[in-house]
Amino acid sequence: MGLRFETRRSDSPWVDTVWTCTSEQVTAMTSVAGARWGLVFWEQAGRTYAGVTGPETRTGTAPVPVPEGATFTGIEFAVGTSLRSVPTPALVDGGIRLPDTTRRTFRLDGARWETPGPDDAEALVDGLVRAGTVVRDLLVAEVLRGHRPAVSRRTVERRFRAATGLTRGVVRQIERARAAAELLAAGDPAPDVVAKLDYFDEPHLARALRSYVGRTVRQLREGGGGAIALDLGQRLTS
Repeated sequence: MGLRFETRRSDSPWVDTVWTCTSEQVTAMTSVAGARWGLVFWEQAGRTYAGVTGPETRTGTAPVPVPEGATFTGIEFAVGTSLRSVPTPALVDGGIRLPDTTRRTFRLDGARWETPGPDDAEALVDGLVRAGTVVRDLLVAEVLRGHRPAVSRRTVERRFRAATGLTRGVVRQIERARAAAELLAAGDPAPDVVAKLDYFDEPHLARALRSYVGRTVRQLREGGGGAIALDLGQRLTS
């Protein structure tokens, strides 16, 4: 019972991960902070839905039950990409339900697209990029690769926030907390995670997990705390 995830990395520079999930008797779910926006498609009781999800800056508990037997396919886009028609800052801690969705197609940015399965995600994204529906700020991509662009720090921060809806510092904190959760769930000792991810100490790690993941170190090690919107069952595949 719970949420059964399968997650893989993508070789597309526009996509971070592609995931699928099936719900089984989930009465409440812990949401997890995330630095990326995404597209999500799901089927439940014979109906098909689609939506745009935004970055999330904090963890929380969704009191509404997850639809029983629902199957989800999600595309998490790379940091720095965005939708032409919706600025990413407008999506932070929120999202958009896409209208006029059928089992085979969905509508986005004034055009109709084929609803993808997990193996079709990159083909869909390629089409969205060619159409100009998905765009990216190359300066942000360069900064994330460790390059130092020939512009002021203030300009970098402004462009980063415009592209992602978040500051570079918040993105780093969220990504580090998610990585820590995955390592702890896989059995890594807390002191090793502190050293590997450059936390000050174990209390610093614990505070980050409470803020961004909604779990304690013990819960992550033992698989406690109930359903969580994060794939902690396996290392990511490619």
